[in-house]
Amino acid sequence: MKAVSFEYARPATLAEACELLAAYGPDAKLIAGGQSLVPMMAMRLARPAWLIDISRLAELQRVAMPGDLPADRDGVFLVGAGVRQCVIEGDALARAHVPLLARALRWVGHAQTRNRGTIGGSIVHADVSAEIALVACVLDATLELRDTSGLTAVPAREFFLAPMITSIAPEQCLAEIRFPLWSDPGRETVRGCAFDEVSVRHGDFALVSACAQLVVDAGGRCMRAELGVGGVGPVPLALPEIGAHLAGARLDEQTIAAAADTAANMIDPEGDLHASADYRRHLARVLVERVLRAAKEDAMRNLMEKPTA
Repeated sequence: MKAVSFEYARPATLAEACELLAAYGPDAKLIAGGQSLVPMMAMRLARPAWLIDISRLAELQRVAMPGDLPADRDGVFLVGAGVRQCVIEGDALARAHVPLLARALRWVGHAQTRNRGTIGGSIVHADVSAEIALVACVLDATLELRDTSGLTAVPAREFFLAPMITSIAPEQCLAEIRFPLWSDPGRETVRGCAFDEVSVRHGDFALVSACAQLVVDAGGRCMRAELGVGGVGPVPLALPEIGAHLAGARLDEQTIAAAADTAANMIDPEGDLHASADYRRHLARVLVERVLRAAKEDAMRNLMEKPTA
C-alpha cells in the first residue's frame, strides 16, 4: 500500500511550524524521523492532509547542560525533541548526566531506526512499550510544548493518557525534554542505573520493560531510588512509591525481591496475542528484581572507579 495524497511543508522556524499547525489542526502531522508515522501512512492508519517537516529545525536539535541554559532551567539536561536517538546514545555528556536514557536507547529498535528516529518523536508517538517514554516518566522529566501562544510545560508522568494518546493538542509541537539532574551524591555515595526488557526478538516491541536509577553508599544502602515498568498498562508506569520505600534501606536480596513483588502487585496488565496478563506480571516481577540488582552493581562499580580525592 501507499499513503493517500497529502500536502507537504518544510517550515524554516519552529514558530512557522506552529503557525501551520494552528492553521490545519488535526489535518496536519509533524514529521521528523518518520520511523512510526511513515509506516502508518503507508498502511493508511494515518491520513494527514498536511505533512509538516520539522527535521531540519535547529531549534529542536539542542543538547544542553545547566551552564548553557537560563537560570530558570538550572539543574536539568535539555534534549531537543528533534535530536536523533543515535546522537544521545553516543553522547558522552548524556551518558554522564542521564545515563539511564543512554542505556535505554540500546533497546530502541535497531541502529538503522535510531539513526533516523528522534527523542521527541518516540515520546509523542506514545507506544505503551516505548523505552524513551518510560525513562522520561521514571526520571520525572518535563516536556515543553510550543504553539503560537507560547510554551506549556507538562510533566511526563501526566503527558501519557492511553496507548498512542497524549495530552498534546493538535496545534502544539513538543519542543524539548528537560531531564532533572541528580545532584552530586558526594564522595561516599554513587549513582547506578539499569534498563532491561523482554521481547520476542531484540529490536521488537517489548512485552515488558523495566528500569531503575539509584544512589547508594559504600555499604550498599540506598539513598535514593526511582524505577518503573513499561508494557504492563496503557501508559508507561513510574513507581515512585517503591522508590521512596527503598530510600534508606540496604539493598540486599530480600529487599530487592520484596520491591519486585510489590511492583508486580501494583500493576494490572492485560493479555494479548503475544503474552497473557499473568505472564506480563511475572515478567514485571523478574525485570524489576533484575534492574534493581543491576543498578546496585553498576553503582558499586562506579564507586570503585571514583577518585578518592
